[in-house]
Amino acid sequence: MDNATRSERSRNAALDAALAIIARDGPGRLTLDAIARESGLSKGGVMHQFRTKEAVLKALLEREMARFEEFSTPYRAKARAESANPELATEIATVREAVNAPNSAALALLAAMVENPDLMAMPRASDEKTIAAIKAEATDPDLAMLRWAAARGLLLGALFGMSPLPKAERERLFERLLDDSQWSTLEKPTRSRSVKAAAPAAKTARPRKRA
Repeated sequence: MDNATRSERSRNAALDAALAIIARDGPGRLTLDAIARESGLSKGGVMHQFRTKEAVLKALLEREMARFEEFSTPYRAKARAESANPELATEIATVREAVNAPNSAALALLAAMVENPDLMAMPRASDEKTIAAIKAEATDPDLAMLRWAAARGLLLGALFGMSPLPKAERERLFERLLDDSQWSTLEKPTRSRSVKAAAPAAKTARPRKRA
C-alpha cells in the first residue's frame, strides 16, 4: 500500500470515528484523543491528518457535501433533458437522497452548529449558488422556492427525528415536488420575465395603416 492510500484510509478512519463519537456521546465529547481511541490510530496519526477539532468538523462537512455532489452531477445531466427546471429537480432529488442515506450528514451538521456556527458558512454558500441557479431557470421563482423549501423541510424533519411521516408518505411527497406537471398551473411569471417575453412580439408587430 502506498503512502497516499495509507493516508487516505487513516483520514477516513478518523472521520468515521468522529461520527461514531458524535452519534454516541454528542459533539461535546469529540476530541482528538477520543478519535484516536475510537479509530485505533495513534494520536500522532490523527494529528497528522487534523491539527484541531475544528479541522475534523470542517472535513466532515466537506466529505458529506462531496458525496451528495457525486449524486447530483449525473442527475443534473439527465434532468436537463427531461425537466423544465433541471436545477430544482436536481436539488429536490439530492435532498431525497440525503433523507434516505445514513444520518452522517445530520451528525456532521449538528456538530458544526454546536461547536462552531461559522463552519456553516460553507454549506450556506453552496445553498446560495443553488438558489440562484433555481431562480434563474424558473418561470415563477417564488413557486420554485416553495418547492425547494418543502423538500428541505422534509429533510430536516427526517434527519433530526422530528417528522411523524412514514417513509412511504414522505416518498410520495417528494415525487409530487419533483413532478413539474403538478405545479405548472400555479406558476405566475414574474413581471420582468413577462416584459422580456413581450418585447420580441412588440418589435415584430407592424404599425397599423391610417385610413
